[in-house]
Amino acid sequence: MNPFPPSIQLDPGLAIGYKEPLARFEEKVKLTGGTHFLLARNGRGKSTLLRTLAGSLKKLSGDFSTEGFMQYLPEDMRFDAEITPKSIFKSLLPKAKQKPAFELAERIELDVNKLYGRLSTGNRRKTALIMAEFSIKENCGNILLLDEPFSGLDAFAREIFEKMWRDSSENVLRLVSCHPDYDSMVMPSVLMIEGERVSHHSGESQSWSTLKSFLN
Repeated sequence: MNPFPPSIQLDPGLAIGYKEPLARFEEKVKLTGGTHFLLARNGRGKSTLLRTLAGSLKKLSGDFSTEGFMQYLPEDMRFDAEITPKSIFKSLLPKAKQKPAFELAERIELDVNKLYGRLSTGNRRKTALIMAEFSIKENCGNILLLDEPFSGLDAFAREIFEKMWRDSSENVLRLVSCHPDYDSMVMPSVLMIEGERVSHHSGESQSWSTLKSFLN
């Protein structure tokens, strides 16, 4: 059992936005290891909340705290167009993680020898996700803030990443901004931006069909 499990605590009064608040927490929310989804209509603050937690955007008021090694994967993340995924993995991943990273790339049909600039949107996303997943530290809790990680991804690759998430839920807290694909999609823990209010919904049998009526 990890003696330092990952966590995010969001305190009442925490407000996110730019000059004016986009959303505010009215109650304390504490997230721990596992996958937590972040839902809202477009432009209501999903990316803003992730950027605030990552430290690239200042909060407007209130406070939050995090415990764990944090990575933030924005939707528009890019690598140099003239290098290959193979070069990216060899340059940036620990040596012990490179072999399993290349094995996963082959399994999800990512051509690691193709120039990054010539990859499809989905394959660029695969490259970024592999980088994030294999940069996880083994001796501490980890936090991954993922902004639309499945954009352009095929269903086969998505299922593989989701299994990785389940297998590492004790050591890794993932906060995932996404647009649910189907009504039966199970979402046991959800941060939802409803108007200007952020609320937490939890339940093992909770699905998108039971949650979407809250969005406004």
